[in-house]
Amino acid sequence: MKITNSIAVVSGGASGLGEATCRHLAKLGASVVVLDRDEERGQAVAAELGDRGRFVAADVSDLAQVEQAFERIRSEHGAVHVVVNAAAIAAAAKLLGSRGPIPMEVFDRGIKVNLYGPVHMMRTAAPIMADNEPDDEGERGVIINVSSGAAWEGQIGQVTYSASKAALVGMTLPLARELAAHGIRVTTIAPGAFDTPIYAQVPPAVKEGIVANALFPRRMGRPDEFALLVEEIVRNPMHNGRTIRLDAGMMLPPS
Repeated sequence: MKITNSIAVVSGGASGLGEATCRHLAKLGASVVVLDRDEERGQAVAAELGDRGRFVAADVSDLAQVEQAFERIRSEHGAVHVVVNAAAIAAAAKLLGSRGPIPMEVFDRGIKVNLYGPVHMMRTAAPIMADNEPDDEGERGVIINVSSGAAWEGQIGQVTYSASKAALVGMTLPLARELAAHGIRVTTIAPGAFDTPIYAQVPPAVKEGIVANALFPRRMGRPDEFALLVEEIVRNPMHNGRTIRLDAGMMLPPS
């Protein structure tokens, strides 16, 4: 799919991987909707994108907010071509911690943001994409979900996070099979350790221990490197129904 003049919606677009994706797609000529619950930061990012940027406030865990956001997007832009689901939270907690079993509100919140969030986005965006005029190959839209290496090698304390990210991997192929009839591709990226706000509170020694498990390069990934893969997936129609790991050959240790 051509990126120039496309309409791209990026959840979690105010920071981290989502922000890098917004900036990169705007640079390539897309009109980018920064969808995030952080209004101050989201407005700032959109303003920096100039005419290519637009901020829409929404908490992806709330279906009504997502539906209202897409109603606004469709009324202003008339279409949606690309959706990148980058909004996520760590929801760190052990099943049996020092204070007892995992608080269910922690588990529920993690699942609502990391799993329900992408589903809310997809179920709302897909009908809009299905109404798009197809390109020369019959393509109408691209959906990119963001999983994690934790979908396979979850660390201690990542019960919620790993469950939500593994679910995204599991739904990739059935969604791609279903939406193929509408000319919509579905792909998932599973990044390893990237230098984003989700790692902001991680002590340097812990980060060093994580990146030591990479093959090469042995460093944190850069958000712009993630955005490059988003570009490749959108441009290349052969990417469909698969999860792509982006982690320098890293395998996460137990803790």
